[in-house]
Amino acid sequence: MPGFESVKQVYENELQTMAEKNTQLCVYYKGERVVDLWASATDDPEFSSDSIVNIFSSGKSLEAIAIASLVSQGLLEYKAKIADYWPEFGANGKGDLTVADLMRHEGGMAAFNTSIDPEDLLTENIKQNRIGKLIEGHPLKFRNGNGSKREYHAITRGWIVNELFRRVDPKCRTVGEYLREEISDPLEVDAIIGVKEDELSRISKVWALGFLFQFLQSLKPKVLGRKIKHSFFQILGRLLRVLPSIRNATTRSAPAPYKGMKEIAFFNEPIVARGETPSAAANCSARALAKIAAMMSAKGIWAEREYLSQSAWNAMHEDPIEADMGFSTSNFTQGGVNLFIEADANSTELHRAFNVGREGFYGWMGLGGSLFQWHPRHEIGFGFVPTSLHVVDILNERGKVYQAEVLRCVERLSK
Repeated sequence: MPGFESVKQVYENELQTMAEKNTQLCVYYKGERVVDLWASATDDPEFSSDSIVNIFSSGKSLEAIAIASLVSQGLLEYKAKIADYWPEFGANGKGDLTVADLMRHEGGMAAFNTSIDPEDLLTENIKQNRIGKLIEGHPLKFRNGNGSKREYHAITRGWIVNELFRRVDPKCRTVGEYLREEISDPLEVDAIIGVKEDELSRISKVWALGFLFQFLQSLKPKVLGRKIKHSFFQILGRLLRVLPSIRNATTRSAPAPYKGMKEIAFFNEPIVARGETPSAAANCSARALAKIAAMMSAKGIWAEREYLSQSAWNAMHEDPIEADMGFSTSNFTQGGVNLFIEADANSTELHRAFNVGREGFYGWMGLGGSLFQWHPRHEIGFGFVPTSLHVVDILNERGKVYQAEVLRCVERLSK
């Protein structure tokens, strides 16, 4: 669309210079789709704009929308205790945990003390309370160190949210069922938690860059064609900053999240895609994420349909609290989405890397690169989905270059 041509130029340059395979980028501005790009650096004939890809932790914002829908119906409050809706949850010291605590990653269960069988995450097995029973008997465990209860619930938040959601939802649906029926179908988008058998062929598999490859690339100066975002010294500097948190993390000695999981490629297994892991295994296209984000940027309304009430939308975005989460200082609202804020002269390099270029956006990001965020003030809905996972880019700055360029375009159009 006129005014956003520079985003395409940045996209083409990144595709040629970064270690990419398949990517999709989609942006809405004031209700109009202004950027809609997809490409395969490897000429993958199966990849298209309609391909779906695991977006990892970007799915956390989908589960946050699901919880907000319960608030919208007057069925749930963020400041209420989880045990008010799910009495069995209160066992083993969990009785005082609130919904907001869980959504801010302060739920004391960043890792479970046992690995989950992927079969147990199929929708029909979730409804047999296979996961719920484990959570009910699980104790709290907070990391040592700075006194902050916040610790990134990379996978477990979605499993807990799903159990809470299905107990409060009047139809007793899972998050995946809600997403399909109340968001994806009416918006006509491909955002899926719990892929059906006949949809599996549409998934474009993710591929993690090898650590040796990333190490060797990090030694190259950018002018000599480095194919990852950061140099060796940038990566080392960030690693040194987060080492204390890593040492104190409760996840450090925890078992693998899934039985049989040994590497990231495990997420390509069909059984994982078919199951419901909202925080780490939603399969979506960038078009889907951008359109949902556009609806959120319009405060829960799209095409005259109200997806969230004004009061629920406001509540979801209220009370952002800044706290150390381990790998960064996050600013999560009570509804479980991060608010990216402006950096000042006293901000650390890590804080600037996390926020600068995406100021004013809400939402989150996924392991290796995906982004699903919205900007209410400018009415921007943003979705970026790659299949090549740049794991050492822990703050997803590779995709942030597109957000920063979109903001520059909007500023130029506003003048």
